[in-house]
Parts: sequence; structure tokens; C-alpha cells
Amino acid sequence: MFCPRCGKADQMPETYCRQCGLHLLDFSKPLKRESPPEEHLKANTILTVTTITASFTLSFFLFLVLGFRSFTHPLIYVTAGILLAMGSWHIQALIRTQMLKRQWKQRVPLSEIQAAPPESATAFKSTPTSELLNQTDFAAAIPVSVTEHTTRHLAEAPKPSHDNSN
Repeated sequence: MFCPRCGKADQMPETYCRQCGLHLLDFSKPLKRESPPEEHLKANTILTVTTITASFTLSFFLFLVLGFRSFTHPLIYVTAGILLAMGSWHIQALIRTQMLKRQWKQRVPLSEIQAAPPESATAFKSTPTSELLNQTDFAAAIPVSVTEHTTRHLAEAPKPSHDNSN
């Protein structure tokens, strides 16, 4: 392997260049394994539920411990309100994630779609093209170019001379 920065030969991947110190990646290995969508949906559900629980719990404790006291600063109420709004927002995100999970489970896998021909493909019979398309009407043909034959008069006109002797 060659170092991409300095060009030093005989380098080992996943080490550092012996001349310039650049970290040499092994490009034959994938950088990151691909996660299936089901894993993403599961992780999203767990994080959303955790956020909902934390938001409502913190908001509840702020109101319980510091709320409605004579020395309570208004920012406590603002913070508790933001936590309630954040929890509510994540409730709708959880609902949407659950809807997406249901849709994902109901989908037809791509392997099944590719394996079986569509039902509608066998329902159509072969039809010659002449029966599907109208015959060409050459009388109504449009010229190749809209500007065709429009510049002929320019060739006949005398060319102006650019004389700078004045």
C-alpha cells in the first residue's frame, strides 16, 4: 500500500505512515455495517420513550418541589413548560414511529416482488404497434428548424466595412 499523502511504499493498512504519520485506512473493509430499518425503528422508539419519561418526570418534580412557592423564579415555570412541550412533541413522534412500524411490517419484501411476475402482466395480450399508434401524416409535418430558410437574405446583404482611418 502507498501513502496517499507522501507516496511512501510498503505501508500496512490500519497503521500510520512511517514517513509522514498519516493514518492509513483499510479500504477493503466496510467502514460501517449497515443497519436494517427495523433496528432504526426500534432505537427510535426506545429513545423517544426515554425522552418522554424524562421530560414529564423532570417537569413533575419541578412543579412538585419548586412550583407555587413564594420564592420560585419564573424561569422554573418556563423550564417546566418547555419540558412538557418536549414530552408532548415526542409523544406524537412515538405515534408516528409506531405507524411506520406497522406499515413496515405490512410491506411486501422486494425478493417476493422480483420473484413473482405481476398479475397484470399476464392479463395483457401482445398487440402490434401499428394497432396502437396512428399512421403518420407527412402533410402536417413541422420543418426541422423554425429558423430554416430565414437567414438567406443576410448572405445577400453587403457586409459593412469597419474602417478606422477617420
